[in-house]
Amino acid sequence: MERTTCLIAGGGPAGMILGLLLARAGVEVTVLEKHGDFLRDFRGDTVHPTTLELLDELGLREEFAKLPQRRLNSVQIPIAGRMQTVATLEHIPGRHKYIAMVPQWDLLDLLARAADAEPAFRLRMNTEAVDLLRTNGTVSGVRYQAKDGTAGEIHADLVVACDGRTSALRLAAGLGSRRWATPFDVWWFRLPRNDTDPAGAVPVLTRHRVAIMLDRGDYWQVATLIAKGSDPAVREKRPVSDITIPMADAVPWLADRAEALQGWDEVKLLDVKLDRLDRWYTDGLLCIGDAAHAMSPVGGVGINLAIQDGVAAARILAPKLLSGTVTTRDLARVQRRRTLPTVAVQGFQRLAHARFIRPAVAGELNISNARETPLALRVFRRLPIIRSIPPTLIARGVLPEHAPEFARRP
Repeated sequence: MERTTCLIAGGGPAGMILGLLLARAGVEVTVLEKHGDFLRDFRGDTVHPTTLELLDELGLREEFAKLPQRRLNSVQIPIAGRMQTVATLEHIPGRHKYIAMVPQWDLLDLLARAADAEPAFRLRMNTEAVDLLRTNGTVSGVRYQAKDGTAGEIHADLVVACDGRTSALRLAAGLGSRRWATPFDVWWFRLPRNDTDPAGAVPVLTRHRVAIMLDRGDYWQVATLIAKGSDPAVREKRPVSDITIPMADAVPWLADRAEALQGWDEVKLLDVKLDRLDRWYTDGLLCIGDAAHAMSPVGGVGINLAIQDGVAAARILAPKLLSGTVTTRDLARVQRRRTLPTVAVQGFQRLAHARFIRPAVAGELNISNARETPLALRVFRRLPIIRSIPPTLIARGVLPEHAPEFARRP
């Protein structure tokens, strides 16, 4: 019978950081990842300043610096025919005054390499946790299914579900959740980027198209907002160029790429969800990351919030796992620690959905095609205190977590 102290389902950011930290504490930990590698187009590739600080504390600064990356430190909006900077990260607290755009597979590979150096760590790829094992009503492990067709069971003192917003373990546990309606979905695609293009993040806000362009060096990673559930009808009836031509009307330097998309297969759909478990745990099981709270893409904070969950869980649970005394009360402590940041971020996202995104996808915003800068935006730009609040909240969040002493390296 296979056994480990802590079984982590899912090798995403939350699962890998939790596995690394627990292993550095000496906790025997096994991570199950259903894919054979991390080479997938995650699209959510933002690494925020709090995560950069965490990597410094873990002794991974030099290795992270070797990864291909771009630094996002400003937001510019095309208004009245010219680019105008509306936000900057240069005044936020901390050492890192930028958001790093790094392929998520490179970040996960980095964490996996660091964890593999720990004798207590084991990563099993091509292996998916599909159900929970229970002993006298308490979760005591998982059933798994491997890509080669083999199946089995792994028993554990604690199971941590990090298997995303469609978590099989969360479903198996029957944990109840709150869900909020979202007014939009997102199309993700790439456009070529020229050296003469502006850098950073560029929102495009017109009556016909709402998008944000993220500088990835030789290409733009573009997120376009669409009305919830409208994707199938648009794909069936409209040419793919209908996405980019309205953008080029507002951003003239995109004119030479207005028809860069060759087909709808280049456009990926994100079904936007926003939910949160009422209780993140049951006896023997803890959910963190998207398995506990599916986030909207607003602010690009999902990855970093998941990582922060993993750090808090490791700090609270490592001593209990080492002594074999982890209880449901300890799992509740993790939720209490992470509730305020989660509620704050989701509250901000719900407000953004109602006040900005809903009117935007309804065609009621036309900032990029405006003849002059809107009054509200002029006021925002001229008041430093107000102007610094959104970048700080997005870049640093609420209650940032730091690496526990047992996991730090010079």
